[in-house]
Amino acid sequence: MLEFMLPDSDWPRMPEAHRAFLVGAIPIFRTFSSLSGVAAGGSFISRQLDEYSDLDLIVVSTDQAAPLTRSNRQEIASRIGPLLVGFTGEHVNEPRLLICLYGSPVLHVDLKFLSAAEINPRVEDPIVLWDRQGQLQQALDADTAAYPPPDLQWIEDRFWVWIHYASTKVGRGELFDALDLVAYLRKCVLGPLALQRAGVRPNGVRRFEDLPPTTVSGLVATVGAHDPSSCCRALSASIALYREHRAALADPTLVCHSEAEVQSVAYLDAVRRALGLDGAA
Repeated sequence: MLEFMLPDSDWPRMPEAHRAFLVGAIPIFRTFSSLSGVAAGGSFISRQLDEYSDLDLIVVSTDQAAPLTRSNRQEIASRIGPLLVGFTGEHVNEPRLLICLYGSPVLHVDLKFLSAAEINPRVEDPIVLWDRQGQLQQALDADTAAYPPPDLQWIEDRFWVWIHYASTKVGRGELFDALDLVAYLRKCVLGPLALQRAGVRPNGVRRFEDLPPTTVSGLVATVGAHDPSSCCRALSASIALYREHRAALADPTLVCHSEAEVQSVAYLDAVRRALGLDGAA
């Protein structure tokens, strides 16, 4: 099969720094006999690249090549541009990811190193930029992308424990811990549920500000300041928003933990009273 190369005239509009990086990097990727192709994901797919975007690249090794070592990946990253620093993605449970900063100009580039067999399952359909012998496209054609929706039962099984735990932190005065937990709820529960209801990818709080103002304001209410009253208000707003999303999604199979809900909300109210914050709800 003939080598495929996507003409840069078919790329989406993007800042010159992004375009210059890709123009320089792709020919260098081709020089590595261990690599069979490169595809672009993220904002490249949605054609929403702007000056604040990073580049998400999937770097695919050949079936015949030995698995790439960390030093192999670092070498590739160093060759394709002026690498300032790069580190692996264990903190996001993805050790195959190399998170890179290039410059100058400064540019964030994520390099995800996969074999063709590791492409599926996948959450999006990347755009093939270069494919040495069609192996990359064949792997993409073998399956379809599916972004996992929020698991409402998984959330319901944990949500009221989280509310109680955050309330204990407010009561003890460990406000940073309480604020961190509410931030987690925004990113992993409330944001994804709102995005799911809006019919867009439920990816944390990504591009949440593009949603209707009333939806955005509901999430803004969960942002607390470093004082007990504000933390209590943020927790109460989180509870109200979760209840709204849970009702709107109306999953008939959902098993609600009603008694845990009642008691955890009552506990937050008791903490509020103990701190003399009866009007903080």
